[in-house]
Amino acid sequence: MPQNNLMTKSDKPRILTIMHQEGSTPGRVGFLLEEMGYQLVSCKPALGDQLPQTLDEYAGAVVFGGPMSANDNESFIKDEIEWMSVPLKENKPFFGICLGAQMLCKHLGGEVKPHDREHAEIGYYPIQGTQAGKTMMEWPDHVYQWHTEGFSIPDDATLLASGEEFPNQAFQYGKNAFGVQFHSEVTHYMMNKWTTKAAHRFSLPGAQNREQQFAARPIHDPAVRKWLVEFLDKWIGPAKNHT
Repeated sequence: MPQNNLMTKSDKPRILTIMHQEGSTPGRVGFLLEEMGYQLVSCKPALGDQLPQTLDEYAGAVVFGGPMSANDNESFIKDEIEWMSVPLKENKPFFGICLGAQMLCKHLGGEVKPHDREHAEIGYYPIQGTQAGKTMMEWPDHVYQWHTEGFSIPDDATLLASGEEFPNQAFQYGKNAFGVQFHSEVTHYMMNKWTTKAAHRFSLPGAQNREQQFAARPIHDPAVRKWLVEFLDKWIGPAKNHT
């Protein structure tokens, strides 16, 4: 059975990164966390990796996206949703991205479902911070999306950012748990990969084609990167804070 790539000799605080495909990477989120002094530990439950029973040895956890649905019946999906009680009970910084946010929503009793008109967001789309979100930080006006389902805002969670077709774009639960629908982690390389391997999705209602996406990236990505840097600093801060 595959094992997590845990390096036992590093003194750096560790971040658990949960991904859902063999070729998945933590992208810009990973690069920035490493720059902040963290060691990343990869875990891919879909490929047989075991989720840790505690995050005692981790500073926090990030759950990334994937092509599957939080509503799927695969055992690893159900196990991962249930596992989210670990960071919540231990009050560890938790960051869910797209599927990761939808799983968090499901764990908290919320709902994940397709758009009423089968609309998809694939490309750059506008969002805006709510009053609570603006109090926390400044939000980019467009973000990179790749999804056909959206999440509700669970009870006791706070909506931080909203969009036009999918009104719930980011939420906070408790002090340390956050979920976002959009993909601030996407690098230029990842965008090339996604728009090549999944080009068939551009035919979905509302989806932008490859040319539209790459024309929008230099316009919108600097603000997205700026948001991510500020968010990670507020979410977990430099690794020296966890030594």
